[in-house]
Amino acid sequence: MAVLLALDFGGTKHTAGVVAWPFADKKPPAWSNLERQNSMPEANADSDLDIMFNLARKVLEGKQPAAIGISFGGPVNYTKQRVILSHHVPGWNNIGLGELFQDEFDCPVMIDNDANMAAIGEYTFGAGVGLQSLMYITVSTGVGGGIIFDGNLWHGVNSMAGEIGHTVVDPNGPLCLCGKHGCVERLASGPYMAQDAVKSLEKYPEKGSILRQLARNNPEKVTATLINQAAELGDELAINLLDRSAYALGVGIGNAANLINPNCFILGGGVTKSGDRYWREIHQAARKTALPQVHFEILPATLGDDAPLWGAIASAEQCLSSPS
Repeated sequence: MAVLLALDFGGTKHTAGVVAWPFADKKPPAWSNLERQNSMPEANADSDLDIMFNLARKVLEGKQPAAIGISFGGPVNYTKQRVILSHHVPGWNNIGLGELFQDEFDCPVMIDNDANMAAIGEYTFGAGVGLQSLMYITVSTGVGGGIIFDGNLWHGVNSMAGEIGHTVVDPNGPLCLCGKHGCVERLASGPYMAQDAVKSLEKYPEKGSILRQLARNNPEKVTATLINQAAELGDELAINLLDRSAYALGVGIGNAANLINPNCFILGGGVTKSGDRYWREIHQAARKTALPQVHFEILPATLGDDAPLWGAIASAEQCLSSPS
C-alpha cells in the first residue's frame, strides 16, 4: 500500500504526517505516523526547511511517498508552486518549496497557503463535507481565508483570493503590518490582541487587574488565550479587547457573505476557541453587516489545528489523479 506525506509549515510549529493510501473518501484516515516540532529561536527559512526535511524522513521511516501535500503559513504562488513570502519568518521570499521537496523525494508535490489547505481539509473531511461552497477562515497568528466554489478552490489571478484578514473594517483603526489601517487581522489576530492589551495595561494602570494577575505582571505572558481567560472572569479591559476582535471578524464575515454568498463560513485557529461570548459577538456582527436576504452559517472547524494538514493530504491525493 502506498503512503501520502503531509507537511504543515507553521509560524512557530511544524508538523509532518503520513497516511496509507488509498482511503475512503469523506472520512479522515488514521495517521500512520505524526510528528511535530517547534521552530528554532529566531527562525529563518533555512532552519524551517531543515526541521521539515528531518520530520518528513522521520515519519516516512524509509518509505517512498506516492505524493506530498504542503501547507505553508504565508502567501503562495499556487501556479508556480512557490512561496511568495512569510510575514513572520525571514528568508522565505520567492522560494520554490514544491520543487525542493519534489527533488528530495522524487514524487509529485502540491503546495498552498495554510488557509487554502484548511479549506480543502474541512471541505473534504470536516465541517464542509457535502456543501457546494464555503469560506474557511483561520484566526491565529494572522487571519487568512480559503474559498471553495462548487467543489473547487478559488485562488484568484495572483493566488491571493481569500485574504479576508486584510479587508478593512475600520479605516480609522490601528496600523496593520500590510500598511493599511483597521484590517480584520490587525483587530482580530492573537498577537495584535496581546500587543494592544499590553499597551492598554500600560496606559491605564487602574484597569485590567484580573489580566495583570493572570500574567503575573509580565507583559510577555499576555496572549489571546490569557485575554479570553480574563474576560471569562469579568475583566472589563479583556472583555473589550475580545469583543473588538469578534466584532471585526464578524463585520469581515458579513461583508464576505454579501460578496461571495457561500453556504457557510468555517472558523478555525487558536483565537476561535475563545468561548461563547466571542462566538455570539461574531454572529451578531456578521448578521448585522450582511444583507437580510443573504443566508449563511458560521461553524467551528471540526478538524481543529490539523485542518491544513488534512488539506495537504487531500491535495497530495489530487496530485495522483491530476499530476500535471
